[in-house]
Amino acid sequence: MNLGQQLINGLVLGHAFALVAIGWTVLLGVARLVNFGHGQMYMLGAFVCWWAIAGLGLPYLVAIPVAMAAGILVGLVLQRVMLKATIEQNLVSIMIMTLGFGYVLHGGAALVFGSTGQILDTPLAQREIVFGDLWLSWQDVAIILVCIVEFALLKLVLDRTRVGRLVRMVAEDPKLAELAGVNIRNVYLGVFAFEGAAVALAGAMVGPRTPILTSMGFEEVIMTFVVVVLGGIGSVLGSYLAGIALGLFTALFGALVSPAYTTAAAFAVLIAVLVLRPGGLAAR
Repeated sequence: MNLGQQLINGLVLGHAFALVAIGWTVLLGVARLVNFGHGQMYMLGAFVCWWAIAGLGLPYLVAIPVAMAAGILVGLVLQRVMLKATIEQNLVSIMIMTLGFGYVLHGGAALVFGSTGQILDTPLAQREIVFGDLWLSWQDVAIILVCIVEFALLKLVLDRTRVGRLVRMVAEDPKLAELAGVNIRNVYLGVFAFEGAAVALAGAMVGPRTPILTSMGFEEVIMTFVVVVLGGIGSVLGSYLAGIALGLFTALFGALVSPAYTTAAAFAVLIAVLVLRPGGLAAR
């Protein structure tokens, strides 16, 4: 086993996990909701990016905003449908609706894009950086850089801006925030729009690393759940650290033991961490 290469693979995979999870981190932190259609929104972002390149002939850098726009639209539609349940914090109805929404997206994507896999080929994925017997693609570098920038900007917005203060008010007590004059409906819509844009961006960035399939969202939502819970509910820094930790663990475990058992092993680690540190990695 080439330890250096596995560490590089783990870092790239960890940033990919964190990039997929960032939208759900904000959703859980603000709306206190779980979107079980998150993985299918990731899948849709990858397919829209592929379609914009292969079908419309757009360059990759233009296809990414197209995918993000589709993600925003899906997020707004989802939240508009379940806005009443969100305000009432009807968690059972929300879980059922988002789960059903995920299956609708899965079936719709299979109908529009086909059930066979597609390859999201980008100029960055075709170019490699080689250091002796170590290598990575420029797509991998882009994933790491985009992830770091997105998490840094999100942390800055939540901690230093008026929008961040409003978001934190709604996260702390939505009824009290509404009494203080905050339009919590717009905050919820904004959070779901951000989730849609962020997960579509993740699909466009991470999609070139593997074949894109209509079934890819189901596994992603599991790993996203592990990252968000392991990092601490609603913690931006915690999700970033948990994503990197999970990526390194997955790469090393897959190389030393077997890739077939990585998901089970990840949940075993999650259980152990929550027993020892119930608040997650970011708990104080």
